[in-house]
Amino acid sequence: MSVTTSRTWRDRPLVLLALALALVSAVFAAQTSASTRAAAAGSQPCDLYAAGGTPCVAAHSTTRALYSAYNGRLYQVRRASDGATRDIGVLSAGGYADAAAQDVFCAGTSCLITVLYDQSGRGNHLTQAPPGGFQGPAAGGYDNLAEASAAPVTVGGHKAYGVFVAPGTGYRDNSTNGIATGDQPEGMYAVLDGTHYNGGCCFDYGNAETNSRDNGNGTMETIYFGNSRTWGYGSGNGPWVMADLENGLFSGVNRGYNAGNPSVGHRFLTAAVKGGPNHWAIRSGNAQSGGLATAYDGPRPNATGYNPMKKEGAIILGIGGDNSNGSAGTFYEGVLTSGFPSDATENAVQSNINAAGYAPSAVAGAPTVGSRVSLRATTSCCTADYLRHNTADSNAVIAATSSSSPAADRAAATWTVRAGLGDASCVSFESADKPGQYLRHYDFRLRVDTVDTTLARLDATFCPQAAHNGQGVSLGSANYPADFVRHYTYAAYVASDGGTHAWDSATAWADDTSWVVTSPLA
Repeated sequence: MSVTTSRTWRDRPLVLLALALALVSAVFAAQTSASTRAAAAGSQPCDLYAAGGTPCVAAHSTTRALYSAYNGRLYQVRRASDGATRDIGVLSAGGYADAAAQDVFCAGTSCLITVLYDQSGRGNHLTQAPPGGFQGPAAGGYDNLAEASAAPVTVGGHKAYGVFVAPGTGYRDNSTNGIATGDQPEGMYAVLDGTHYNGGCCFDYGNAETNSRDNGNGTMETIYFGNSRTWGYGSGNGPWVMADLENGLFSGVNRGYNAGNPSVGHRFLTAAVKGGPNHWAIRSGNAQSGGLATAYDGPRPNATGYNPMKKEGAIILGIGGDNSNGSAGTFYEGVLTSGFPSDATENAVQSNINAAGYAPSAVAGAPTVGSRVSLRATTSCCTADYLRHNTADSNAVIAATSSSSPAADRAAATWTVRAGLGDASCVSFESADKPGQYLRHYDFRLRVDTVDTTLARLDATFCPQAAHNGQGVSLGSANYPADFVRHYTYAAYVASDGGTHAWDSATAWADDTSWVVTSPLA
């Protein structure tokens, strides 16, 4: 008994010491964890730019917060069915977009992105671009707004949406606060879909003219992404990250070709441009992993009008400074800074972008380019009906068709899926029995026709999205983002939900615009 007591008494200080050490260790671990969390929380892109002495003066994203403390609005969507709007924010401060809020708000109808909010607090929000040197396709010469569900991705494992820019789509702010003007230094980056581009002018993000017109050499400074060779280009076949400085897409110091600017092909692309007095640079990299490569870093172009620069301080997305709107691309996030960022700061931002975890998100049930398919209606009245063309007048309709139907009927309801003629990230449907003719809309009616103009190629391009009724896919018009392939009284149209035409009727719109992609009937 005494021995046991003695051992217990002698061991007690050791036990107490062990407990004290454990407590200190736990406190230290908690402090370290809190410190780590605080460091991580303070390392979003605009936190990093601020720490580098070049703070963000505009910050736009539909996927995540670009400041660790930001807990506000990312973007706004407008619902087609009733015109109501909804601001989409983040799940938590410094976090990812609340895409579920958009999905609930837009369920059974379509939505357009109406505003990209500026997270910097300066009010540099992007809205529907007005007409300028070029007219847009929307009412009053404005550009189209992007369909809100057209570019699904995941970021950090969370569902999100990008801004899908088809030709004719564009955003702008001509009255900004704090954006560089004249020859003042600035930087900018954007995270883009590196597989969605074209050779049209101009898929830009950055600093542009305040009157939506071409005001001469050096009046804008933006990131450009695409494979245009009209003004400048780099090595390979493109696409390239270049700088749109007005009246010139520059891939380096010279007009035209610059061997040091490589073609890039990352699914998620980080593109960066920065400029100051007689100094500018282009950098790019894989937004999912790795660092930034410098394609050019040196003096302003050796052409008249670019030194000194005459920047005006508007902000554009998806268009050129004069509202040229023939471009295609997808935008996820981007900023403009005050001051010329160091490479070290940009490298830190790139590391943050890598850590954000961008990943593609396929549209379930979408048709595969190169395949032969048939498209079955999902409305309860018509589940044995397929989209086909008439033989008499080439108009598209739905009609009951099966494996036992005459061969001509089965062939008329069969399509070969091609890369989109007007936007290669979408699809076009070539008639199986009329090779060289495609499904297209003309005056909103769908028909099979020869496609031989820029407008016709866009008319024949459709972008698959999650089905409005959950069955199959819905097919959005590339050049009318609020309109989808729909059957109405057995004829086929591109139709909005609740528009001014009879075929825009809200009745059964979600069902009528949803199609199951099946094996080919012929």
